[in-house]
Amino acid sequence: MKKRIKLSKTGYYLSGIFFYIIFVLFDQLTKLLALDILKDNMPKIIIKNVLEFSYVENKGIAFGLFQGKTVFFAIVALIFTFIFAWLYIRIPKVRKYFPLLCINLFMAAGAMGNLLDRTFRGYVIDFIYFKLIDFPVFNIADIYVVTGAVGLIICVLFLYKDEDFKFLKTGKKNDK
Repeated sequence: MKKRIKLSKTGYYLSGIFFYIIFVLFDQLTKLLALDILKDNMPKIIIKNVLEFSYVENKGIAFGLFQGKTVFFAIVALIFTFIFAWLYIRIPKVRKYFPLLCINLFMAAGAMGNLLDRTFRGYVIDFIYFKLIDFPVFNIADIYVVTGAVGLIICVLFLYKDEDFKFLKTGKKNDK
């Protein structure tokens, strides 16, 4: 029989920070590779007429909307990053809330990945293009945010009940 490793609160925080950093670094590494390999080059076809890597500098948000509002979106991403940190601290550190902790880390890492781009480049590097459906070009941070949002919707609709979110309303952290 396998022994389960039980994490302390400190262990949850340290592992959360570790994975958050790994997710952000992976996003930034893929963007650096896109910059190095794809910029000023033809797209790299992965699956003909389906998937390709193509360099795009996005100065807006999703689907290139609101171009030129870089400072505004950087501030919004920073605010969301603080909210995600606050939520990570508040979410009870028990098995039941593990999906919510993971979703929170994904969304926080996605927000930070694009925040770093906006802050240091003035634009976000996008490079993944689904040609088959002509979907707008996106990046790993976008995948984190969308995956987190879909996961959150699924959890709210099917996994958690209203009373499972009481930790958001109480004055003290609720670790059950």
